[in-house]
Amino acid sequence: MKFEISTPLGFMVRTSQEYWQRLIIKHPDIGEFEDLVKLALAAPDEVRRSSRDAEILLFYRARREKRWVVAVARRLNRDGFLITAYQTDAIKEGETVWLK
Repeated sequence: MKFEISTPLGFMVRTSQEYWQRLIIKHPDIGEFEDLVKLALAAPDEVRRSSRDAEILLFYRARREKRWVVAVARRLNRDGFLITAYQTDAIKEGETVWLK
C-alpha cells in the first residue's frame, strides 16, 4: 500500500505503489506533489461530486493562486480508491459536497 488517507467525508482513500507509479507516468508533474495529493484528500479546500458519475469525488487543494492539485477518488461504501491526480487552473463543474 502506497497510502491510505482518511477524508473529511468519513471514508478512506487508498492507492498502491504500483498504481501510483502508473499515475505519475500519465501525470509526471504530480510525482513531486505526493504530499499535496495526500493533503487534498485529508484536508481539502473543496470537494465536488463528478457531474458524470455520482460515485466519483474531486478533492481540490490550492497549490498557489488559481492553481490546484486535484485528487480524484471513487467511493464504494465506506472505502475509496484513488483514480487519478493532477494539477489544474480551474475547478470543474459539479455539486459541491464539502467546503473548508
